[in-house]
Amino acid sequence: MSAAETPKNPSSHKLLKSSAVVGVMTMFSRVLGLVRDNVFFRFIGADAAADAFFLAFKIPNFLRRLFAEGAFAQAFVPVMSEYREQGSKTAVKELIDRDSGCLGYSLILITFLMVVGAPAVTFIFAFGYWDNPEQFAMTSSFIRWTAPYLFLISMTGFAGAILNSHGYFSVPAITPALLNIVLILAAVVVSPLVDPPALALAWGVLCAGFVQFAFQVPYLRKLQLMPSPKMDWQHPGVKKILTLMLPALFGVSVSQINLTIDTILATLLPTGSVSWLYFSDRLSELPLGVFGIAIATVILPSLSRHNSADNSKQFALTLDWAVRMIFVLGLPAAVALFVLAEPILLTLFQYGKATVNDIQMSSYSLKAYSIGLLAFMLIKVLAPGFFSRQDMKTPVKIGVIAMVVNMVLNAIFVWFFVQKGVGHVGLALATSVSALLNAFLLFITLRRQKVYEYGRGWLRLAISLLVSTVLMVVVLQVLLNIWDDWVVWGWLERSWYLALICSAGLVVYVFGLLVCGLRLNHFRTPRSS
Repeated sequence: MSAAETPKNPSSHKLLKSSAVVGVMTMFSRVLGLVRDNVFFRFIGADAAADAFFLAFKIPNFLRRLFAEGAFAQAFVPVMSEYREQGSKTAVKELIDRDSGCLGYSLILITFLMVVGAPAVTFIFAFGYWDNPEQFAMTSSFIRWTAPYLFLISMTGFAGAILNSHGYFSVPAITPALLNIVLILAAVVVSPLVDPPALALAWGVLCAGFVQFAFQVPYLRKLQLMPSPKMDWQHPGVKKILTLMLPALFGVSVSQINLTIDTILATLLPTGSVSWLYFSDRLSELPLGVFGIAIATVILPSLSRHNSADNSKQFALTLDWAVRMIFVLGLPAAVALFVLAEPILLTLFQYGKATVNDIQMSSYSLKAYSIGLLAFMLIKVLAPGFFSRQDMKTPVKIGVIAMVVNMVLNAIFVWFFVQKGVGHVGLALATSVSALLNAFLLFITLRRQKVYEYGRGWLRLAISLLVSTVLMVVVLQVLLNIWDDWVVWGWLERSWYLALICSAGLVVYVFGLLVCGLRLNHFRTPRSS
């Protein structure tokens, strides 16, 4: 493929620029998140209280991905794009007011029920703690503090969807960094003063929710789109969003549901399993957020506009561009994460209360998650191919299949790995395999519907990725064999050698792509004819 075959296109340049902005902001937030997790390991460790906090924190995070960043956002953005294309700003503001009222009041009710019924929520999400009254009570207590975060972060996500739809991608992308800052302060300043120390983190989650929402307000005011909540379930836009949202509640969040199932089952495994899965999941989410979510965030409004304008050719090309970028960025990230799992975890977390055994156990589940990392990313960009066309049912059907497979594999893999003393690895591996199936079925369905079309140059891209990734792995493995004293090294030595290894791997990977003839202009979206 030559430059002449892929002429420059302002829309693709904008996609690249917007994706880069979101990626950089997300990278900053995720790196700060790693600092946060490092602080957690130092000050909290991986004991029973840490397990209780991570579970209590995961529940509102899981629900907000369903209600705000997940199903609601995927239904809201296409409808809002329609209103922007066909209506006035007054109509858009009216839609926002009605949606914020219906979503907000619903979340208040759910939050209230979670606070009042914290023991019931604990039983549902951590029934493995039922035989441990102290652990059960501590988890219930933490849930009462973290539950209000559901309302606050969901409304923050709602505000972010509005800003993304109007091109303000950087503001929502940087907002998660505020959570990390608040939690770092809670761990360092407050946790030494309370017992158990993890209680300070639960307080920090609640405070962070207020900070994150307040941060979005000035930008909404600047757009003159600050919501004035009104409960109106009969508004046409609300009814349409609700119709699209209900099936998407499951379809858009299958991977999150699978991860939550992992956490629930992990409560039946030895103490520390929840924490091991948490830290490995957090590391796998770094490239997922920086690349997968960043690209998906940018293409959803673009796909929605192309669909509203009935521009099927540009729709298909935009989707193909997103898939290419996921392979170019996600494949080396997943492979490197598998190869460097233990050195990365040692460098980031093996200090203070964290033991070498904790790191080793986390590295096993991280490798298992890395097997499905590329699939997680592909799901993020393939799903908008359905949502932007307001087709929520197809991803749900595929999600049900993946969900059932995940449950079956959980039973098989956990039984197998429990025999080896690493039952939590079976949970992570089952999630990865189900994600691979999910991504494959989404892709095949888009092809059958003739929504997704291959652009030019895929054969060259595939060969280039294979050659470059193999070269990268060889270099990483050689350097790991030379520098193998990770356990005895201090933080400075670990960081230095890890930086050298990662830099060498990146240079070799990019060099391989260049030698194979790939250039930046090959990733621009061609104009539709």
